[in-house]
Amino acid sequence: MDGRELVRSVRVVRTVGPVQGLRSVRAAWRRRRADARAFGRQEAERARVPGTATRAEPRPGGGLIRFARSSLRVRVAAGGAVFCGWDGAGPEPSYALAGACPEADPRAVLEPDTEGGWRVVSERVLVAVSRHGAVEVRTPGGVTLRRELPPRWWDRTGPGDAPPEGGGASRWVQRSEVAADARVFGLGGRAGGPRLRDGTYRLWNTDPGGAFGPGDDPLSLTMPVQVVVADAGTHLIFHDNSWDGRVTLREGTEGAGSGHDRPGTCEVRMDGGPLRYWVLLGAPSRVLQGWTALTGAPALPPRWALRYQHARWGFGSQEEVRRVVAGYRERELPLSAVHLDIDHFDGHRVFTVDREQFPDLPGLARELRADGVRLVSIVDPAVKAQPGDAVYEGGAAADAFVRDASGHTVRGVVWPGESVYPDFTDARVRKWWGGLYAERLAQGFSGFWHDMNEPVSFTVFGDPTLPRSARHAVEGRGGDHREAHNVYGLAMARAGYEGLCELRPEERPFLFSRSGWAGLQRYGGTWSGDVATGWPGLRASLSLVLGLGLCGVPYSGPDIGGFSGEPSPELYLRWFQLGAYLPLFRTHSAVSAGRREPWEFGSEVLEHARTALSERERLLPYFHTLGQLARLTGAPYVRPVWWNAPRDRELRDCEDAFLLGDGLLVAPVLEEGVRRRAVRLPRGRWYDTATGRAYDGPGQVVVEAPLSRIPVLARGGAVLPVTGADGATELEVWAPGAGRRGGGVVVPDAGDGWRRPEVERFTSVLEDGAVVVARQNGGAVGYPVRVRGVDA
Repeated sequence: MDGRELVRSVRVVRTVGPVQGLRSVRAAWRRRRADARAFGRQEAERARVPGTATRAEPRPGGGLIRFARSSLRVRVAAGGAVFCGWDGAGPEPSYALAGACPEADPRAVLEPDTEGGWRVVSERVLVAVSRHGAVEVRTPGGVTLRRELPPRWWDRTGPGDAPPEGGGASRWVQRSEVAADARVFGLGGRAGGPRLRDGTYRLWNTDPGGAFGPGDDPLSLTMPVQVVVADAGTHLIFHDNSWDGRVTLREGTEGAGSGHDRPGTCEVRMDGGPLRYWVLLGAPSRVLQGWTALTGAPALPPRWALRYQHARWGFGSQEEVRRVVAGYRERELPLSAVHLDIDHFDGHRVFTVDREQFPDLPGLARELRADGVRLVSIVDPAVKAQPGDAVYEGGAAADAFVRDASGHTVRGVVWPGESVYPDFTDARVRKWWGGLYAERLAQGFSGFWHDMNEPVSFTVFGDPTLPRSARHAVEGRGGDHREAHNVYGLAMARAGYEGLCELRPEERPFLFSRSGWAGLQRYGGTWSGDVATGWPGLRASLSLVLGLGLCGVPYSGPDIGGFSGEPSPELYLRWFQLGAYLPLFRTHSAVSAGRREPWEFGSEVLEHARTALSERERLLPYFHTLGQLARLTGAPYVRPVWWNAPRDRELRDCEDAFLLGDGLLVAPVLEEGVRRRAVRLPRGRWYDTATGRAYDGPGQVVVEAPLSRIPVLARGGAVLPVTGADGATELEVWAPGAGRRGGGVVVPDAGDGWRRPEVERFTSVLEDGAVVVARQNGGAVGYPVRVRGVDA
């Protein structure tokens, strides 16, 4: 037992009590025995490298290159995405891809090079494969963005046996080189990001066993997705493998013009599964658009889910919920939803209600809905193993629960006690589970948050999840938990989303999940999980949202105030002010961590929180537009400041500010006592939205950050849809700099159904000292226009 396991064991006993603690000990021993029986002694492994290239066969989009001990399939898709698969690994089957694999580029050509290797030439990318199996991805102009060295496998086969088809269960390692100046982002939700420093990052969705901070890794949502930004260009690489793995990064160093640059390196080690990956290159917006085309468009949250929401573990009763909602109403603070945690369940059992504390939950939901407030329910995957429980009995009858290698149902320990786990990698089980949301809808819930779905089983030692030998359907292919673990939350989100679409086909579902994998955005968003209360936790909150957006999950946000403790008034306010500019704007806390209502922190905090809430309401048309653009283009709401200028090295290293769309730059206060802060500006004119003062970038400026607000700057020329004084949408236009033009996009609200809205584009220009706004395709502007940034 290492130090981290010891800390977790103490946390488990403190959190769940001695009875559950004893159960978790038994569950841990069961897990260890099950894996020992299933896996037995470690088989001998034989190291293997590709060897020398022997021949190549043209295929659509590229070709198959055969080596002495392996083979490599290179395929360029019509949109320019590059697929590489070793040992027969193809693009499908894949949990990440949305629908069919993209068509191959018919113009891509496989041809030999002069050094015994091969290359695939296409209009948008060039892929060079050396005679020993190194793979270089180059721009059409020949600039190398990434060089993959020949991989190495450790096969569990005897001498002379062929390598396992499609990758099998071989361990493998792939080392890569990138430009010396490159910066790496991504790998899912990382508290220490968004830029990933030198170190090793584990690819295994994990409940950290308590509130986490920047030093904790891994967390609940890991993804083998890296976005690499360098002077030579930007690219995304995705290793389509859901097994446990580790990514080790080392930044390069430049030789100050001497030509002795040391490239940055990346080493990916996986415990099994196929060695296959995709590479997409281009501007950041193009890369994310390609990634979205590959893995699916983000689900669009309903309009109310873009407003402020309040949650707490420990409401305890419907009367307490009424009291809290009344507090918001009496103080005229906008509130769109209240989230109920596990304490509203009967004995923590999913899809139940504590009738003593919530005797009329549907009536409460109707009452709140009439006041514009919706109810959102937590949903955990674990089902209490209790005869007579309707969900347990139904799942047992449907043979829905995960079994071990001996055929016995796997049991773990979670909040309800000894529990079993649905196998969401089985389409039949997803259908059954999706139907259970009918009970939640009948109780009046409008949205759902999935928790504990890494999946978690409390433990005092070892991995807090199911046995690695546990069997899963894996869409009929069969497999074990080593492959299914990381996609468990993704498959659960799919079950819930598809079930809700069937139950309420006229409404877009609102669902967000603590755990997931590449492609989670198709079914909803995520949140930070149990971030620790403290200034480091505040900084980690921003890192998670930025990193997840670059991995294709645009809708996310933290527990405002932190989950675990009682924030100071200043910390709570600064967290609240940051949350007002993030897609998921939600307070939340543990049962023992105190309240999170703004008025609990004093009158000054209340008034400043009111200002932040008012600004969020004012920006609601802009947030709605950003959500629609994320669905259409993959561009996240929250973007790194280098988004439009990836070659600006100063911006690449900026981690304490972000772009909200293209129009606003938000500079949150992340340290105690700060009342002024430096802001790194991209090129162009920027206006302090509070004072109207103009600044010209690129460069760094110092701006005021009083307790009443955080700095927000508008891009010169930006056309932003906002809520006007009469409640209708108007255009807020910031004057472009002299000789410059600007513009913006508006997507009008089309309701919470599925109707595809129109995208309206506007331009702005400064002519004779006046700002002129025009609809791009001609015709009347159609909105009131309010110009800012020009002297009267």
